[in-house]
Amino acid sequence: MKQLRYVITDPEGIHARPAALLIKLTTGFSSVITMEKGGKSGDAKRIFAVMGLGVKQGEEVLITAQGPDEDRAIKEIEDFLKENL
Repeated sequence: MKQLRYVITDPEGIHARPAALLIKLTTGFSSVITMEKGGKSGDAKRIFAVMGLGVKQGEEVLITAQGPDEDRAIKEIEDFLKENL
């Protein structure tokens, strides 16, 4: 299991467009990927789960990947977050 902590810097937080792009990225991995904020967590491959966390600017998320491609998943998700959020 690999984990990544990331503080969202986008002024709008995690909104629809980057959330959709994140889902597109995460569904390409066979690992189980979750996103957690403030004790709530959801499947990072499902748009409603990600949007339901209501992540705002300055809040930290914890991304967890567990499976055969977890290393690559965490690296690519980290790169995505740095570029988009």
